[in-house]
Parts: sequence; C-alpha cells; structure tokens
Amino acid sequence: MKLFQCQNCAHPLFFENDTCEKCRYQLAYRDSTFDLIALGPDSADWTIPNEGSHQFTYCKNHDFNACNWLVLKTDTTGYCTACKLNRTIPDLSIKKNLKKWKRIEVAKHRLIYQLQKLSLPVQSKLSHPETGLCFDFLSRKGAGENSKNIMTGHANGVVTILISEADSVLREQMKRDMNERYRTLIGHFRHEVGHYYWEQLIFPNDKILNDFRNVFGDERPSYGKALKEYYKNGPEKKWRKNFISKYASSHPWEDWAETWAHYLHILDTLETAYYFGIKVKPQLTNKKHMKMKSAFDPYDEPSFKKIVSKAIPLFFSINSVNRSMGIADVYPFVISKSVIKKMEFIHALVRRDIA
Repeated sequence: MKLFQCQNCAHPLFFENDTCEKCRYQLAYRDSTFDLIALGPDSADWTIPNEGSHQFTYCKNHDFNACNWLVLKTDTTGYCTACKLNRTIPDLSIKKNLKKWKRIEVAKHRLIYQLQKLSLPVQSKLSHPETGLCFDFLSRKGAGENSKNIMTGHANGVVTILISEADSVLREQMKRDMNERYRTLIGHFRHEVGHYYWEQLIFPNDKILNDFRNVFGDERPSYGKALKEYYKNGPEKKWRKNFISKYASSHPWEDWAETWAHYLHILDTLETAYYFGIKVKPQLTNKKHMKMKSAFDPYDEPSFKKIVSKAIPLFFSINSVNRSMGIADVYPFVISKSVIKKMEFIHALVRRDIA
C-alpha cells in the first residue's frame, strides 16, 4: 500500500489513522485521490482541492471507529464507497462482535483501496442488483439449524465472511485443521472477490472466456464433483508445478480465485516496498537473481514478468527476516512458471490489454 503522511506536519501515517499522532489534526481518507486529508482544529467539515465547493464528512461507520473514509455531506446514505458494500453486519451490541467486525473492516477497506487502484468496477449490489458486489459478515452463533450452512464464500456477487475469521486463534486452528500454509482476513477477501470478478470480467465475453480456458482449464465440468474429489483424494502429486496452492488444483474456478488473490498479494507488497524504497542486495557470490530495487509502482507497470522478478527476492528476504525472529514465512509459496503465466493473464485483463 501507499505510504501516507500528514498534510500538516508530514508525519508518517497508516492507512487507518484518523488522527495524526504528532500534530493531532483529524485525518480522513478520500478514495478519489488515494490520500489522507488533514483537517485543522478550527474546521468542522472537509473540502477537497479540485473538487469544488463540495463539503465532506466522515462515513457513518466512523462512529464505531471502523472507518476513516470521507463521504459527501449530501450523500443520503451517509456511507462511503467501501461501507456501502455492506449488506449484513453482525450484532454490534455484542462487544466481541464489534471487535471482530472492526478487524474485518480493516481488511475490507484495504481490499477496496486495491480494487480502485486497479480501476476495477466497485458497485454496491444494493443499488446495482444485477452486477454489483456486497458483503455479508455473519456469525454461526444464533443461526440455529442453518449454522452449518453458513460459510465464507461467494455467490452471485454476495461475498460472505464468517466473523470468526477475525479471531486469530480460531483462524490459526482452522489453518492447521485444513492443512493450509496461509490464512488471513485479507486473503479471504481477495480470494472471494476473485470469484466475483470472474463473473464480471470473463464470463460475459466469449473471447476472454476462451482465453481463460486455454490458461486455467475448462470450468464447465461439475464444480461440486470436483470439490468432492479434492477433499476425498487431495491434490495431484505434482500440483506445485501448475498451481499456486493445493486448493487451486481442485477446479479452474478455484485456481482463478487463488491465483487472483496471490496476484493482489504481490501488487500490494511491491507497492509498499516501492513507497519505502526497499532494496535487496544480498551478500552472495551469485546474487544476480536475488537482487531487487523497488523502483516502480507495480500498478503502473505493464510487464508482469518485471513485477514478479522483483517480488521473488523481496519475499525471500522478508521470509528470512521472519525466520530470524521465529515467525512463519510471510509468503510461504513457490511461484512456478505456469503460475506466472496465469498471473500474466490476470495482469493483462485488469489492464484492459485483452478484450
């Protein structure tokens, strides 16, 4: 993600900050400019340069300390672009639910930032029922007989996230139970929204759909049957050669969603490295393939090969630092040539280089 700083005192900021820790100015994020806007102590409402005389205020969810985004004062909903996507949120009168929901909102807002950086359509299903996107944040508790049927997933533009995923202990338990190498809130969002964009960007276009099948395989064989086979027999023995994860091998739809999520992982990490000016120059005799300099914003780079050539040594170096601290690898995956080809397809698609 972009590195932010206070417009008043230039103090470095996190994306979620709503107050500068140094000068105490109020801060709010404006998604049209990808920037945090500072508000002086004598001001009540925000005005944005180059946006005329319009006045802005905090999104309604700022009352819960769950959002720091701006919304036009004339907006009748009172919700920002990201929060308008919420169809269902948990019962906030329950303290544990409020804590979990706030963690979920952090991941969701970072997702929307990234989708907007890619200029992807972000429309609420509440106002665009046929093509829009929305989120249901649900709990199995209190769901009665239907509790077993509630799970994280996607269906027709509705992304469901179990709020239990915001509990780091339970999430780690699920990770072990399902023999996963990586399980995070942002990972769930990136994976599930990948299913949504498959429906929006690929399925309606016969040429792109055919190109997809040439790269990822034919999605028409039974999805349900494929998943049953996967959970019964596991992945194919040489899955690492062609897939980014075991689960990606279960069906072309899951291959797409998993690869899409990892594509977003890579872009976000490299953007952060770019804004911090990170360089990797290892003390090795053969360091040609392990050197990297974060000299470009990946969202502006047309060549995915160039992007991944920087990502691999960056991940290796971060993994090495984590191991020095006894922490799990931040990116415990191998990006094969086949996976790079799939990510190149995604990169070309979101850049509108294929149509």
